[in-house]
Amino acid sequence: MNFSGKKARRLRNVVISLTIICMTPLCEKGRMLSGAHSVNSLAGKDLVCAIDLGNDMYGSHGLETGLNYELMSRFAQDNHCNVKIIAAGRKDNYIDSLRQGKVDIIITHDKDSFTCGTFDILRTLDSCSVWALNADEQQTRQFNRWISHIAGTEEYSRMKEKYSLTYNPHKRAERGVRTRTLSPYDSLIRKYAAELGWDWRMLASVLYQESRFSIGSSSHRGAQGLMQVMPSTAKYYKVENLLDPEENIIAGTRHLKRLQNMLRKDGLEGEELIKFTLAAYNAGEGRIIDCRNLAADQNFDNCSWSETVKVIPMMREDSILENEVVKLGKFKGHETIAYVDQILSHYEAFCSICPSI
Repeated sequence: MNFSGKKARRLRNVVISLTIICMTPLCEKGRMLSGAHSVNSLAGKDLVCAIDLGNDMYGSHGLETGLNYELMSRFAQDNHCNVKIIAAGRKDNYIDSLRQGKVDIIITHDKDSFTCGTFDILRTLDSCSVWALNADEQQTRQFNRWISHIAGTEEYSRMKEKYSLTYNPHKRAERGVRTRTLSPYDSLIRKYAAELGWDWRMLASVLYQESRFSIGSSSHRGAQGLMQVMPSTAKYYKVENLLDPEENIIAGTRHLKRLQNMLRKDGLEGEELIKFTLAAYNAGEGRIIDCRNLAADQNFDNCSWSETVKVIPMMREDSILENEVVKLGKFKGHETIAYVDQILSHYEAFCSICPSI
């Protein structure tokens, strides 16, 4: 089809106008997230980010891994890329992995480790951690533009405040604090506590005991994350990423629910059901079954936690190996008794600072 003169010019102007109208929202979004006139060189890409901030449960940077996890998740969302975020293992050298291209980004405390000149150290959001990137110049600029943008937003200020608060319930109770905020993960805790049929403050007490709300926590046995879930347990419940706060809570609460259902079928209910469920979460269901069987054998009330623990000293003796009702052998039990007591203490403190559900 041929056009000439005014018709051709009119058609060209219409096409240009439509192009500007269609592109303007994208340009506005691009300016907001990545800087003016930028090209999204990361769209659709699959990246791997390793967070190597140590086991920060009791450290001075206790919730830093959580903050950086949320920031990196937001970066992926804003820049339309896929970022797999992993925690650095105790024996992993992620600087070598970054050099070899096995990971694309590493978040760490140690800026001095990147001395070889092959990595880009991105602009930092705080004085504690650095993001190092093995990427081309255009991608590095895109990261830095995004960091410059997010650093000036109210969203980042709220995020940073959320992960810098002291969530120790006992210290807050001593100060007379009254609040409805118990952790950085309250919405998730409320959601999955409801599925358990628990007061959400009780589930918050479990998370506090297990990790102090630090997603980067890990134990020498290999338990990981907010609820200190073992990889084998996560696999059983079809959970893949224990660093992810929601996935970790899903795995932990599914395990609690299974234990609770098992114990409920055996006649337990109410507060005693929760106590025995907590004990089984810590020691394993087999150990708690042994304790209850021995309690019944010794004429103690095995539906009462305070009665059942009276037989635990017997389970530390060699003679217990000859008792047919005990299937798993000797059991020290100190840790499990303390575990239940401490969670109940946390719960009391959480109820003090957050009186209403």
